[in-house]
Amino acid sequence: MGYTAREEWQQHYADGKNFRQLGDAERAVFAEHTPVPEGGRRALDVGCGTGELAAYLASLGYAVDAVDFAGSAIARARGEHAEVEGVRWLQLDIEHDDPAELHQEGYDLISLRLMYPFLRDRSRVLHALGERLRPGGALVVITPVVEHTPEERRDIALDEDEIGLLTAGWKQAVRLEADELTVLVLRGSCHRDTAAVERRQPPTGHAVTGALAVLTDEAGRVLLGRSRRGMWELPGGKTSGPEDFAAAAVRELGEETGLTALASDAYVVTMLVDDSHGVPRLTAVVRITAWSGTLTNQEPKLFDRWEWHDLHAFSCVGDVFTPAAQALDAIWPGVIPDLPPVHAYPLAVDQPPVPGEPAEAARLRHEMAETVIDGGWAPSEQVQEALRTVPRHRFAPEVNLATAYDGGDRAVITRRDETGAAISSVSAAWLQADMIESLHLQSGAIVFEAGSGGYNAELIAHVAGSEGRVVTVDIDPWVVRRARRFLTEAGSGRVTVVEADAALGAPAHLVPRGGFDGSVITYNCWDIAPAWREQLAEGGRLVLPLEIGGYTRAITLERHGQVLHARHFTYCGFVRDQGQQAGTVPVAGLLDGELTLRFENGIAAPTAGLEEALRGPRHELATGVTMGAGAYFGSLQLYAATTLPTFCQLAAHQDEGVTGVVKDRDTPAILGDGSLAYLMHVQTRYGERPEDKEWEWFVHAFGEQGPQLAEQLAATVRAWDRHVRADDNSKHADPILTIHPAGTPDDLLPDGDVLDKEHCRLVFRWPGRNGHLPGPARHNHAIAAATGEA
Repeated sequence: MGYTAREEWQQHYADGKNFRQLGDAERAVFAEHTPVPEGGRRALDVGCGTGELAAYLASLGYAVDAVDFAGSAIARARGEHAEVEGVRWLQLDIEHDDPAELHQEGYDLISLRLMYPFLRDRSRVLHALGERLRPGGALVVITPVVEHTPEERRDIALDEDEIGLLTAGWKQAVRLEADELTVLVLRGSCHRDTAAVERRQPPTGHAVTGALAVLTDEAGRVLLGRSRRGMWELPGGKTSGPEDFAAAAVRELGEETGLTALASDAYVVTMLVDDSHGVPRLTAVVRITAWSGTLTNQEPKLFDRWEWHDLHAFSCVGDVFTPAAQALDAIWPGVIPDLPPVHAYPLAVDQPPVPGEPAEAARLRHEMAETVIDGGWAPSEQVQEALRTVPRHRFAPEVNLATAYDGGDRAVITRRDETGAAISSVSAAWLQADMIESLHLQSGAIVFEAGSGGYNAELIAHVAGSEGRVVTVDIDPWVVRRARRFLTEAGSGRVTVVEADAALGAPAHLVPRGGFDGSVITYNCWDIAPAWREQLAEGGRLVLPLEIGGYTRAITLERHGQVLHARHFTYCGFVRDQGQQAGTVPVAGLLDGELTLRFENGIAAPTAGLEEALRGPRHELATGVTMGAGAYFGSLQLYAATTLPTFCQLAAHQDEGVTGVVKDRDTPAILGDGSLAYLMHVQTRYGERPEDKEWEWFVHAFGEQGPQLAEQLAATVRAWDRHVRADDNSKHADPILTIHPAGTPDDLLPDGDVLDKEHCRLVFRWPGRNGHLPGPARHNHAIAAATGEA
């Protein structure tokens, strides 16, 4: 009964035919190895047929989702088990349909009874189901095996190699027998680390040249063959005679899989140079953008089968032939981690975009867009349509769809440095939308972006329209290569990617006459590069995450002459700058590493006598300013950082230290001569409900000048409470901010608090403050400075 098509199974059940009945031995396996604890659990029965196993699992106490792709099977199951409670009968093709109806919280038990051999993409489906298991859950596969199956029906049975592949990567795999059926109870991770491996037999000849075909299906999945050598391989092989690499890839594709493609739809995008067993090897990576035919295994002596694989699962598929792994990385950099080195030579080819995505991606993209829109971050139709249209998951192929389309505050980290710190990411969708909205782009706009990833640039290109253009610049060659590839695969063709230090701006030949209509910086900036202002059109907007005293705000700036005027502030966080613009933060350690002072504004104050002060008595001062659960105090941080001389951040690195600061947290602080004061919030009211809880701001201080510093810091908190804070967290007052070129004389600056950086002078005018601090206040000004409104 080697059915492969849905129609065959539909007719099978419609004709009243059944399947092998659930035996007592099978029932005993479930009762013994997957018992339901008190309180119940949730199960998923895949390929449920007429529902016998689903009904039995319900009798054990499971709440069951029973799925089958044959509507006739589901109809019979509903009728034959109408009295059974606790089962949802769902018509669903587990291989191809959008799994929206399945429980997003996952399952404690997933069963595949007598259906695993019928799956076409076994590895992909098993991985996807494994990701739906809750901690401690089990995936149970019941299957015939070759040993107990007549030769004429062995196409529905598994051999030992297949069972080994099925169980690889699970932390626990228990094998049982039930009435000559094999039962596999799998627990733990379904992930098997990917490894690039070579064939055992060395190649013959003095050198090897070959071509590998990379193609995707209508869902964007990649075709790989499970070879008899025990590894996954791409279609391809050696060139023959005078044929070119594209022709070789097309020929090998047909010979191995039965699929056909035109040479005009085959693009050689990269050449790989390495060696195999000491023999030089030259491999052409050929991207097939269109194909036809029915997938079949044309060379069963060389391959067990061919399957379509999700990109995000490439990190855990097991052994992959080294050139195939390198070829996949050439098309989608980053999908397979820790590959051996290879010399890669990308070619400049005019490859068209390649369509293809699962229905689930479209649904999740629209859900993400609606979340962002409902949050008020995307009021314009242009940005809304960009969020609904641009395929975010194709710019983060190493993560699953749910992660790529998270509508909350999650960024997708795409690159880390040697310490594990994130250095490249796809930012949270709401923040990208907010920054693009702040640009106020018109149709046909030409935009500069610093920091490339591809997705944000493509969003901007979509908003700018068919006549618009984006120039995106990044200093990291890997990020540039990745952005170029993803934009080639899924972009509009209106984004130009440049490898350079973005602090220098765009190359002159790419800067439009009159300057860019808008510019956006997508990494934390300590300073504002002169080129960003100089290359911006008069009246154009620059949106960037600017670090102010260690706190980051995405600030929208509008150019008027040589001055940038702030129009909007958004609380945010980004990866750090890697170029010449990156700021160095002076740091001072205290008490053998228990505490750290960070001078985020770039100028360190003397710390002599502080350690002695910290060993003395602690002065505490209540501010009288309280807040409830969920209160926003980011504006207090920014207010303190821009109005207090000798401002710094105090961080603790152990619990229950002398300061009372929570380990690995930081808090605003100011310094005097051998003295320190810092801000704390202390819970003063408790309760079961959030609205019953309350905290009050306190100032703690050490040293002879501690009481004076405490009064200064407390006055700052009270001034913030009177003039900046609002009951509505979204209504806190922002400062009036203007940014002037470095070297602008004090008498040409407006009144306000001045923060100097290398390339610019920032002037903040907060409500209730009329004072003026000319440049960064030095240590000996700390006590003499105004403590309240000037």
